[in-house]
Amino acid sequence: MRRFSLFMALLAAALPWQAHAGRDYAPPYMHRWAKVEVFDRTAGHALPVYVHRDRLYVAGEPGHQYEVRVSNRSNERLLAVTSVDGVNVISGKTAHEQQSGYVLDPWDGVDIEGWRKSLDEVATFYFTRLSNSYAARTGRPENVGVIGVAVFREHRPCCHHPRFEERTTEAAPAPSAQADARSEDKSLSKQERERLGTGHGHREDSPAHYVDFRRASTMPEETIVIYYDSRKNLMARGVIREPRHYADQSRPNPFPEGSFVPDP
Repeated sequence: MRRFSLFMALLAAALPWQAHAGRDYAPPYMHRWAKVEVFDRTAGHALPVYVHRDRLYVAGEPGHQYEVRVSNRSNERLLAVTSVDGVNVISGKTAHEQQSGYVLDPWDGVDIEGWRKSLDEVATFYFTRLSNSYAARTGRPENVGVIGVAVFREHRPCCHHPRFEERTTEAAPAPSAQADARSEDKSLSKQERERLGTGHGHREDSPAHYVDFRRASTMPEETIVIYYDSRKNLMARGVIREPRHYADQSRPNPFPEGSFVPDP
């Protein structure tokens, strides 16, 4: 089993979130540094990506486990700060680009199977109703339905070895009964209640260790965003369109017969 490399970001170097709010994200399928896939572990395949109004979408199946696969497309180490439903997948904190992430070796990748509970285990991701999602059960339902990966290059000094501050890990806590009760918002519309979120599943072995990593910039090289919901909801919103089937007689034939143009 592979061991994943974690880097705990130095929060003192973080910039205010508002400073990043207006930045343009990389266009669909134009990501240079990393590739991100949502892999349905229950069905055994990567979910198809739909492009709608310059956004990427995948359709999840309620109850299915999934993982986020991040691949390094470059010949240098990268840091992938990953969030699900607006929550950092390592610390469980409300996500920010300057937080903890996974370090990817050149041309390598990481399969993120769930919320990291320790250096040895994760709680698996699975698609579930919004009210049962980890974000909603911890009082943060506002950003349910999106997966984000902020990609940072590594700083490579020419003359000295950088110093790093060692920090302890803060694993994602299990949702409490009190938080679950807070999330029962009776004012949610039926459409809101039927939206998909990501649950806090069973524990699974997933060894990891800390490594040193210094970002080349406080701004990510690129940010990859994938939205998700049920197929039914994505069809209702026009993201997924069913192919139209026409009867044979209704289809004009561009070459019915004839070789030369006759007089009318």
